[in-house]
Amino acid sequence: MTGTAAPDVVRSAHAQLAVTDLARARWFWVDMLGFHVQYEDADSLYLRGTDELTHHSLVLRTGEVAALDHISYRVRTPEDVDKAEKFFRRLGRAVQRLKKGEGTVGVGDAVRVVDPLGFPVEFFHEIERGERLIQRYDLHRGAQIALLDHFNICTPDIPAAYAHNQSLGFGCSETIEGDEHELYAAWMYRKQTVHDVAFTGGAGPRLHHLGVATHESHQVLRTADIFGALHEEKHIERGPGRHGVSNAFYVYLRDPDGHRVEIYTSDYHTGDPTTRRIGGTSTTTAAATSGATR
Repeated sequence: MTGTAAPDVVRSAHAQLAVTDLARARWFWVDMLGFHVQYEDADSLYLRGTDELTHHSLVLRTGEVAALDHISYRVRTPEDVDKAEKFFRRLGRAVQRLKKGEGTVGVGDAVRVVDPLGFPVEFFHEIERGERLIQRYDLHRGAQIALLDHFNICTPDIPAAYAHNQSLGFGCSETIEGDEHELYAAWMYRKQTVHDVAFTGGAGPRLHHLGVATHESHQVLRTADIFGALHEEKHIERGPGRHGVSNAFYVYLRDPDGHRVEIYTSDYHTGDPTTRRIGGTSTTTAAATSGATR
């Protein structure tokens, strides 16, 4: 605990990825997965799902090397942006305060830090709104992505990751533990689903995958069918299948730069106050849920 009030995090909000070929990235994320283009310029695409009323949930920008630029959480009030700055300064982290127009297009005042786990993280409240697309069926295509659901992060110190996110007010839905209750992985949330972020043991810090939600399992199957029909099945890494942890139906894909994305649906609600953490899953399951990534 820092002694300074933590910002009130609402949910995982957006991620920014560097891609080496923006046209090829557009084919994958827009044409194949069905993200809607909210804004674009010569070097970037700002994308969102059909259920998202915010300006974007994924930014793709041209870079010499494919990489994660940052992940981002939305906080409840403008005052929580100030709290984020104080919280991380108290931890001794370098903090960058961005005014509206200085950072990501569409986003107001924000705080960017490299958190104690070594991850570049942004906290913001204000973001421009977009048109409601949930019933714009004429625009739905591909996997029919509804929204960004979660980040999955690899880190060598899961207990430290767990403690840090607890200090930010995150709950925990599930863990993977060893026979002596060693913590190997944890699924942690602020919105009322299984997770906004998951921590998987391994070399890091690195992004394992972005999890994006669709409404129904047949859309996961359709995604695999579309890639197969176009002889682009090389982008399918694993699945479709059913997770033990989270109970979600999924398929893992790799984009042209190797970024991993999970098309994800049918997990469970964690908003009831009687919700209890599910723990003690075997290390065999832990091995099955990990994989190579940048």
